[in-house]
Amino acid sequence: MSVIRITDQLGQPISITGVPKKIVSLVPSITYLLYVLGLEKAIAGITRFCKHPPHFKKQKIIIGGTNDVKYDKIAGLNPDIILGNKEDNIKEVIWELQKIAPVYVSDVSNLEENEKLITDYGIIFNREKAAQQLIDEIRTAQKTCNYADKPLKRAVYFVWKQPWMTVGGDTFINYMMQLAGFENVFENKKRYPKIDLKDLQEINPEVILLPSEPYRFKEKEQSFLQELFPGACILLVEGEAFTWFGAYPLQAFPYFNALQKQMDLCIQKKKN
Repeated sequence: MSVIRITDQLGQPISITGVPKKIVSLVPSITYLLYVLGLEKAIAGITRFCKHPPHFKKQKIIIGGTNDVKYDKIAGLNPDIILGNKEDNIKEVIWELQKIAPVYVSDVSNLEENEKLITDYGIIFNREKAAQQLIDEIRTAQKTCNYADKPLKRAVYFVWKQPWMTVGGDTFINYMMQLAGFENVFENKKRYPKIDLKDLQEINPEVILLPSEPYRFKEKEQSFLQELFPGACILLVEGEAFTWFGAYPLQAFPYFNALQKQMDLCIQKKKN
């Protein structure tokens, strides 16, 4: 049986004997990527946050969360490979899982790195043709964006409240914000800075984006912030479009087109 040798996105060499038949995914977007690549039958374990596709929750073994994993459950599945991510899984979890099976850790902050991930999965799982097709489809979807020539709107993207947390320039969210037509007002910050809403009032963003995950913002937060920022457009947005790498950008670009229309309507109402 042939040995697959590959280096993950953290530069760690991995050796796998044969094409993996049992996969454990520690990341929701990775689970969805595997599904799109036609690997549904090989997926043995997923996290409780892996919500796409919905039927996996009933068919796959839930191995815990992204960091509170059940090591005994994972070991019992006897996986050929475990798939993690630098952003989602802490180092200690990865180290422990390496005792069970080879672990490929992804690290995606832009679409170029996303293509590298998809290409690597194509090699590992013998899905090279499907991987290239997905890459081509994502590139085509990006070209359909109809707002590329419009000025970027100054925006803040919240990921949490109490404390209020946003995103810095070294994140995949920041990258996707730019592709969606937004200039991140905290691009000069790193990771996920905590901010004071009073300080944000001085910055006076044009748009405030409230995603559906990881914190699920609702209309009550939208109304609360609208009172503090009457001149801004406060939009409830689909979190997956900004945070899920892998196959989800294919859906993100059409969504960004619709979001731009929603924002334009909001801005027009503000002017009137």
